[in-house]
Amino acid sequence: MAVSNQTVVTEFILQGFSVTPPLQLALFCIFFFLYNMPLAGNALIVVAISLDSGLHTPMYFFLANLAILDIGCTTTVLPKLLENLADKKSISYVGCITQLYFLTCFLGAECLLFTAMAYDRYVAICYPLHYTTMMSKKVCILLAGSVWAISTIDSLVHTVLTIQLTFCGPNQIKHFFCEVPTLLLLSCTSTYLNNIMIVLADVYFGVINFMLTMVSYGFIISSILKIRTTEGKKKAFSTCSSHLIVVTIYYTTIIYTYILPGSGSSMDNAKVVAVIYTTISPTLNPLIYTLRNKDFKRALKKIISLLKRILSSKLSPLFPFPPP
Repeated sequence: MAVSNQTVVTEFILQGFSVTPPLQLALFCIFFFLYNMPLAGNALIVVAISLDSGLHTPMYFFLANLAILDIGCTTTVLPKLLENLADKKSISYVGCITQLYFLTCFLGAECLLFTAMAYDRYVAICYPLHYTTMMSKKVCILLAGSVWAISTIDSLVHTVLTIQLTFCGPNQIKHFFCEVPTLLLLSCTSTYLNNIMIVLADVYFGVINFMLTMVSYGFIISSILKIRTTEGKKKAFSTCSSHLIVVTIYYTTIIYTYILPGSGSSMDNAKVVAVIYTTISPTLNPLIYTLRNKDFKRALKKIISLLKRILSSKLSPLFPFPPP
């Protein structure tokens, strides 16, 4: 059934990855693993930050928001990709529009959140004596709320404009998920306004926020270089190096996909890059942020200890006698 009187196409075909059946099975197993890894890792980050009062700081508050966005991004894309690899390549019109809305929202929110996180590190390193006042609870909530609100409105605008289009010809999407640029290629009506909004969104989310993030890190590096002791420089850089690595990986893939002009011959490369920012990046983020983080390791030990006590109390009625 069509969604509106103007809509002829009722479902789309996701091209996915053109591979042989044995390789398709291998890809299914790989992506199934990559789906569960970011879910578990990012959920653990959210739980640890929520339960440990020692992690109730601006840096970890923004990290929890990033973990939620990563969970949302992978959940929006990977279940349908797994279906695609299991030979169910069709997606309904409503399902495609829904995926487009949430993916656009999560990707835009991550760009904004990276800027907020860079500002947090800038204040922490360049103005350490004023950090508690400049990054108060009210300021953090305002920044995070702005991130979610702006990305939601932007995604809603793109979605509404896409719904106004008529799809009456080919319905094969040359990708493994629905996004605005690929759908515009299938439209039978003018996409002039949609293209204008895409350019404006690319400039704001991609270019401006990337420049703001880089400017923040320019000031951060300048301040670190002024520190006299080697130990002080090392400690200061360790607080922002993880974020810089994540930002570099994310923006490299986003710029390649949405800002640099694409072509049909580069579609396979675009799919690989899309896998990085929708799957690999959310998988690596928990590892990058927590491997060298002593505070998070301490919080994780507390959670494991708590789970052991809960599990022990649940099992004790089943095994009332101690082992011989």
